[in-house]
Amino acid sequence: MRYDAWRSLPEMFFDVTAEGGERPLLWAKRAGAWQGVTRAEAAAQAAALSRFLGAVGIAPGDRVMLVSENRPEWAIADFGIMAAGAITVPAYITNQIGDHRHVMRDSGAKAMILSTAALAERALAAAAGCPDLDTVILIDPPEVSIPADVEVTLWPDLLAADGGGLDDAIERSTAFRRSETACLIYTSGTGGAPKGVVLSHGAILANCQGAHRLLVDLGLGDEVFLSFLPLSHSYEHTAGMMFPISIGAEIYYAEGLDRLAANLVEVRPTIMTAVPRLYETLHGRITRTVAKDGGLKARMFDKAVALGIKRIEAKTPLSPIERLLDRGLDRLVRSKVRGRFGGRLKALVSGGAPLNYDIGMFFSSLGLRLLQGYGQSEAAPIISVNPPDRVRLETVGRPMAGVEVKIAEDGEILVRGESVMTGYWNNEEATREALRDGWLHTGDVGEIDADGYIRITDRKKDIIVNSGGDNVSPQRIEGFLTLQPEIAQAMVYGDRRPHLVALLVPDEEFARSWAAENGCPADPEALAADDAFGAAVGAAVDRVNGGLSPIERVRRFVLRAEPFTIENEQLTPSLKIRRHVITAAHRGELEALFPG
Repeated sequence: MRYDAWRSLPEMFFDVTAEGGERPLLWAKRAGAWQGVTRAEAAAQAAALSRFLGAVGIAPGDRVMLVSENRPEWAIADFGIMAAGAITVPAYITNQIGDHRHVMRDSGAKAMILSTAALAERALAAAAGCPDLDTVILIDPPEVSIPADVEVTLWPDLLAADGGGLDDAIERSTAFRRSETACLIYTSGTGGAPKGVVLSHGAILANCQGAHRLLVDLGLGDEVFLSFLPLSHSYEHTAGMMFPISIGAEIYYAEGLDRLAANLVEVRPTIMTAVPRLYETLHGRITRTVAKDGGLKARMFDKAVALGIKRIEAKTPLSPIERLLDRGLDRLVRSKVRGRFGGRLKALVSGGAPLNYDIGMFFSSLGLRLLQGYGQSEAAPIISVNPPDRVRLETVGRPMAGVEVKIAEDGEILVRGESVMTGYWNNEEATREALRDGWLHTGDVGEIDADGYIRITDRKKDIIVNSGGDNVSPQRIEGFLTLQPEIAQAMVYGDRRPHLVALLVPDEEFARSWAAENGCPADPEALAADDAFGAAVGAAVDRVNGGLSPIERVRRFVLRAEPFTIENEQLTPSLKIRRHVITAAHRGELEALFPG
């Protein structure tokens, strides 16, 4: 790979696509069948888009907003925008009109690329209040009314009208400096209005280079990635798109969470990136299936997990009989689990939020290599990852090549390197707070052990300080709560209060089962108010409390029928809870749980 020689992401893209041009690069399922876009086709379309943007007046440094679900055109549009010298501004498809308007106005976007009619409706409504945005490209045929002052071009039309080749686009891509801005990634806003993270071409290329050095020992070759997380999130943007393309991998775009299991079997990915919430969901599905099977299958499965954990943790070596049994269970149990993931995974990578140790050990014990990492959008985004040959799941691994990490006096993790952002767009105050003396202040608290592995203990802003002055990690407690089969989601609350309380969302399958056994209707609202059902959930809380220190125990809780979702704005697109939004909606109920 020519990471050090590449001056820009488009230069990398055109270099890679020039090799084996007829090989597929990007895949999407259409009309029930997987259809591929070749390297040559992707390069030609990106070049055509870059020429079109220049022709309609998009100048170097101008911002172009990209609103689309994961699909081949997303990647092609990103490279086409950058090849024109412009800056890509990805936006989440879950954004409401106000969210889109904030991104448009803050970034000063002059053009926008949209995919479907449903997405266009909200984005165009937001554009009506943004006079600088006067060019819109629609990937799919329009089914909504278009404002009269907005110039609209259809993606197929601009491709059909283009008669150029690749030479001009390639020439422009080699004229960039690595320090020039490639994109503005708007943070998903766990604590307020999203800020535009300014990332250079060099920042993302450096991150890709670090990932390559980390994974090269896996035997990188003809790799296949299954892209599931939103490409507007920095984690998927780099780890799920830029890095795979840099190594010439093929990328398949998953159809959605409800089809993910089927897509895994169809695509048979070799590497997959995801957030802890997805692994928690898959863990729940697998364990529920095993529990339903019962009998010998369940006992064999449990034994495979137990022996796998014992072997990995190596606190006591397996006996000769256990080693023999372990090998047999690998064929009878673990191979079938690996088959559900396609059967050829080299690694699962977890990032975006802390991974519960038990979840990580569960998958590792079943023969799936799971590498926990750590990062932030402000670091392009990967800071550290567990090396494949020396995984320590209780940590987030070692800093990637090219990334320096140190711990401040107050325990905050500080990061330095080419991958660190330039700053926040149009926000000098926030930039000064985050970047000091060349170091990115992450807002995360942690420690580095003697072998260089990083342990995250909590988020500075999320730490609860109770009325006794004790510091408590809400994420740690929430992780234990959501491991219980009765609880799907949890938010712990209690800053400046005498003890902790929680808002809990019951597991849907557990709720249905409990209702059937007790002759009750499986109505979420009714169950949330049912004292007997509350007592059943309370048993799970008691189990968790049994393993916690007194200051960490949840003394009281309230049940909520509606889950936290992206649609109700209580989850970020990367599936992290938005504490400030949930707290604002339930402060009265939570405060009522305290005495007096």
